[in-house]
Amino acid sequence: MTPSTGLSESLFERARQIMPGGVNSPVRAFGGVGGTPRFIRAGRGARMIDVDGRELIDYVGSWGPLILGHAHPMVVEALHEAIGQGSSFGCPTELEIQLAELLVEALPSVQMVRMVNSGTEAVMSALRLARAATGRPGIIKMDGCYHGHADHLLVKAGSGVATLGLPDSPGVPAAATAETFVAPYNDLPAVEALLDAHGARIAAVVLEPVAGNMGLVPPEPGYLDGLRELTRRHGALLILDEVMTGFRVSWGGAQVLYGIEPDLTVLGKVIGGGLPVGAYGGRRDLMEMIAPAGPVYQAGTLSGNPLAMTAGLATLRLLRDGDIYRQLDRQTTRLCEGLSASALEAGVPISLARVGSMFGMYFQPGPVRNYEEARRSDTARYARWFHAMLAAGVYFAPSQFEAGFVGAAHGNEEIDLTLAAAQQVFTAL
Repeated sequence: MTPSTGLSESLFERARQIMPGGVNSPVRAFGGVGGTPRFIRAGRGARMIDVDGRELIDYVGSWGPLILGHAHPMVVEALHEAIGQGSSFGCPTELEIQLAELLVEALPSVQMVRMVNSGTEAVMSALRLARAATGRPGIIKMDGCYHGHADHLLVKAGSGVATLGLPDSPGVPAAATAETFVAPYNDLPAVEALLDAHGARIAAVVLEPVAGNMGLVPPEPGYLDGLRELTRRHGALLILDEVMTGFRVSWGGAQVLYGIEPDLTVLGKVIGGGLPVGAYGGRRDLMEMIAPAGPVYQAGTLSGNPLAMTAGLATLRLLRDGDIYRQLDRQTTRLCEGLSASALEAGVPISLARVGSMFGMYFQPGPVRNYEEARRSDTARYARWFHAMLAAGVYFAPSQFEAGFVGAAHGNEEIDLTLAAAQQVFTAL
């Protein structure tokens, strides 16, 4: 039994009359857990306040970008100053150069970078570049990895598609996905077989280096190294989609954490400090194929807009201090070890994984190494867990198949309150 949501209920009813499903992104609608989504009035630090005045400890963090927490004072101050100068010019600004320089400094594989406005746009553009560079039409993606809603990527796409139980999406012509090949995540022989069979057609292998759109699944030892070797052998590019993991799992992202050098990298989330942003970058010879330096066209009126650049710069300059990552590691470890211990004590089978400040918890014994194994989870039990924790003032992702995030604002008080609530909820499950 969930508590009355008052104003959230009436707002949701209004929203459903004028927006599909009452939301502007599907997973917000609570389709994976049932009930009424909370409408949020404000956020401060590690907490959100909904329109009914209820305070929630937040482990979603706007799906990852709020690594410093809600309304961090230095980010807010920087944005206040920037908005007074103008929100968008359609002309270059020095801010774009400064953020690009930070990204090139942090990512050894990235020599040049192009700013865009979303992760979807960034992946779509990187794949266009890969096809142009190789002269090949095909791509290999991994089952359960989400790379945005471009037609050719909505094949076994995880994330909200998995939450809603949709295998793929209507409205995508068969021709759009004819050159998209799919392999299970963490299955190197499956990728090798696809490359052996279709290598002359494959422009790129694209994946999340840590899968965060089927819950949270780390790469097994040797997997990323093996993909790097296979793509080189077959003349295909390796594209790491670090929209979620970039600057989340470490300074420089998963590629630095695991020592992998992709040909192209896709970024988003954290580099915008909570504002809409995306970017793609890589080797100079590839990036100089992008217009106006080269023939591969891609453009965007709001790309590199000064507000997103300002928030990203303020965030990354704070993250460059390694102490924040050590703090994130400590707090995420405390949270995950505490959840595991409470579940074990209550006799509730869970499988829990974390990488950096990302984590995922499945209601099954596990281990979970790919999307097929993730789908064996008890989603009904997850829904009961979610609503019980929500009633206790703790907000986890409203889907079994989404990652959770710890931020720098999650202090001992927030972790302690979360674990105390979880102990009671696991016992009741």
